[in-house]
Amino acid sequence: TPMVPSPTPIEHPPHLASWYASKKPPAPDSPWLKNNPIPTRVVLGQEINGARVVTLNRPRQLNGINDRVVYLLAQLLEKWEQDDDAKLVIFKGAGRAFSAGGDLKMFYEGRSSDDSCLEVVYRMYWLCYHIHTYKKTTVALVNGLVMGGGAAMVAPLKFAVVTEKTVFATPEASVGLHTDCSFSYIHSRLPGYLGEYLALTGARLNAKEMIAAGLATHFVHSEKLEDLEKQLLNLNTGDESAVRAVIEEFSTDVQLDQESILNKLSTIDKCFSAETVEEILKALDSEVSVDGNQWIAPVLKSMRRSSPTGLKITLRSVREGRKQSLQECLKKEFGLTMNILRSVITGDVYEGIRALSIDKDNAPKWSPATVEEVKNEDIDRVFEPFTSGHELQVPSDDSNRWSGKHEHTVYAKSSQ
Repeated sequence: TPMVPSPTPIEHPPHLASWYASKKPPAPDSPWLKNNPIPTRVVLGQEINGARVVTLNRPRQLNGINDRVVYLLAQLLEKWEQDDDAKLVIFKGAGRAFSAGGDLKMFYEGRSSDDSCLEVVYRMYWLCYHIHTYKKTTVALVNGLVMGGGAAMVAPLKFAVVTEKTVFATPEASVGLHTDCSFSYIHSRLPGYLGEYLALTGARLNAKEMIAAGLATHFVHSEKLEDLEKQLLNLNTGDESAVRAVIEEFSTDVQLDQESILNKLSTIDKCFSAETVEEILKALDSEVSVDGNQWIAPVLKSMRRSSPTGLKITLRSVREGRKQSLQECLKKEFGLTMNILRSVITGDVYEGIRALSIDKDNAPKWSPATVEEVKNEDIDRVFEPFTSGHELQVPSDDSNRWSGKHEHTVYAKSSQ
C-alpha cells in the first residue's frame, strides 16, 4: 500500500491565524492568485507510520530561518516529543540547501526598530536547547548547504547524514555577528582548536570533513538519499541500533582528501590556540611562508576582511564555551546577539549584512576598522549578562522541559 503523508495540523502565529481561518485556497489558475500569492508553508510536518518528517520549505531563500520557521518548528517538535506514536523525527530541507541559517535580511530590515528581532532570536536559541536534548531519535538528511543556525539542526542530532553536495560553514563573524545557535558550545568541543578556526575564518567543510570532525555521522551518496528516507519511514521504530543499521545499508566509509584542512590540525592548533585575535593573526603570518602552508594566505585574507569586533566577540565566546554548559552557552549567546543587534558598541552587523546581502558590494566599512582598535572594555560590555528575568529561559531539568517560551517572558508582557 503506498504511503500517503498526512500533513500535521499546525497552529499558525497570531498574525497569520486569521488569514488561514478566513481564506479558502483559490483555483490554481485564478487571476486573484497571481496578484495575491498565498503565504508558503515555510515548515512542512508529516506523520508517516512511526516517523515524523519536518521539511524546511523556503527553497528560494536557501531555507533561511525566520520568525515563522522557528515558531512552527518548535510547535511540531514539542507535539511530536509528547506523542507516544512518534518514534523517529527526520529533518530535511527543500531544494538545493538544507538551511543557510538565519535570514540576514530580516535582521537588516529590523535595524531601525527597537528589538524587532528579539522574539525570533529568543525562540531560536530556546529551540536549540530542545534540539540538543530531544527525547526522540533524530536524523538529519543534509543534501546541500548547511550554515549557522541551519547546522544547529544537524550537529546535535543522533544521526546526521551528509552527501557529496553538503557544505558546512559558520561564517557569522565575517558580517559582525558571532558564532551562535549553540555553536560556542559545539565548536569548543571539536578536536584541538578546530572550533576557533571554523568560527573565526568561516571556512567551509565538505561532508568527509564534517564526519571526521564529529559534525556528522554518515556519508550517503545523494542518489541514494530518497531510498534511505523511504526505508526509515517504513522502520516504525526509534530504536537507535535499528536506525543505525538502516543508514549503514546506504552509507559509505569515507577518507579525508589529502589536501583537507583537517590534515593541517597541528598548524591550526599552533596558531588558533593563541590568546587573542591579534596573536592568532601574528602566528598565521609567521607560518604562511613555511612549505606546505599555502592554505594560510586565503585564511589571513578572510579574517582581515571580517568585522574586527565580530572576530573578538567570537573568539571570546568560543573560549568561554569550553568551560560552559549548553544552557550557559545559549544564555550567553542570546545576550551577545541582542547587544550586537542593539549596536551597543558598533553597528558592524548592519554594515556587514548591507555589504553581503543588500548592496552586495562586498566592501564593508567596519568601525573600528582594525582588531587593534577594538577596546577590551567594549567587548566586556557586549558580554555583560542579562538579569535573570531578561535572560534566555532554558529549563534546568526535564520536569518543566517545554517551559520558558517567549510568550511567557517579560519580553512578551512588555510588548502587550
